[in-house]
Amino acid sequence: MKLLRLRKHIIVLAAIVTLFFTGTRQMFAQEDYRFDIGGGIGMTGYLGDANTANLWRNPGFDGELLLRYIFNPRWSLKTNFYAGTLSGNTEQMTNVMPNGENFKFSTTFFELGEMAEFNFFPYGIGESYRKLKRFTPYITAGLGFNFWMVEGKNHFAFNIPLGVGVKFKINKRLNLGMEFLMKKVFTDKLDGDNLSDPYQIKSSFAKNTDWYSTLTFTISYEFSKRCETCHYVD
Repeated sequence: MKLLRLRKHIIVLAAIVTLFFTGTRQMFAQEDYRFDIGGGIGMTGYLGDANTANLWRNPGFDGELLLRYIFNPRWSLKTNFYAGTLSGNTEQMTNVMPNGENFKFSTTFFELGEMAEFNFFPYGIGESYRKLKRFTPYITAGLGFNFWMVEGKNHFAFNIPLGVGVKFKINKRLNLGMEFLMKKVFTDKLDGDNLSDPYQIKSSFAKNTDWYSTLTFTISYEFSKRCETCHYVD
């Protein structure tokens, strides 16, 4: 009888210990989410025929909305929408324009893009066996589409954005970020028709183009748990 009671006590104790460690593991485990949504603000720079040297001579501003699909702690795919301003003035350059003319421009641009991101460290909080880090630098590249208006004319063009950034997890869902991108626009009319190849250099379409940059500070929130009820080990 005593042996039977002892067995019952051992079983109950084992069950309590198992529940305790299972709950503790779930409490501190990394909660994987599929999506990350957010926005940010920052500044822009322009390089082209109205500014050939100093990227930050006439800084503008930009605002960003973003949605990431998180494949794993290393890789993600970001859809982004930017709105920002760009400007330039040939009077500020040392180069002399043909016939001594000077031009300036100012525009608001809109951009829709898709970018792949690679984190240098596995990004996240929890599960020490995965060696997750709450801070990571990353590199990114992709393809974008621009719309803008200069001198009363609408323009459209593709761009290739390349850049670097850093991410920091405030908690399991909330992230801070900073990202710098240089964007090669496949047109020479970002600064208007008057500054489209003003020196009449017959270069290729890929070479005779304008650039602009964005430096953006972001905050984002992760949602949609990857696995609500399954129990797997990756």
